[in-house]
Amino acid sequence: MTGNAPLTRCWNPAWANENDVEWHYIDPGKPQQNAFIESFNGSLRDELLNEEWFDSLDDARRKLALWLYDYNNVRPHSSLENKTPAEARRALEKFEGSAPNALAQIDDEEYENQIRRLSL
Repeated sequence: MTGNAPLTRCWNPAWANENDVEWHYIDPGKPQQNAFIESFNGSLRDELLNEEWFDSLDDARRKLALWLYDYNNVRPHSSLENKTPAEARRALEKFEGSAPNALAQIDDEEYENQIRRLSL
């Protein structure tokens, strides 16, 4: 989570406390403090949002799902030693014993349902 003003308008600190979510502010004018998401946002903006017209919310969801699939499963990333994020995750999973539960768990039913809805 970031400390950007638009997000704080709908932020629910009670939910964060109940779910042990830590709140970290990013200093104004210091996007490098959250470089990974800034890089992702730049790619999303340059490769999808600036390049596509969306006819409807469903069209936007479909195009986003296709872009995310490409981003995570097809295109290698130089920051991951020219592996796709999916390949990098599989490589990390082999070493799970050294850092248990370090990777986000994606095998739950709710996650799968969300992805399925996006890809329709």
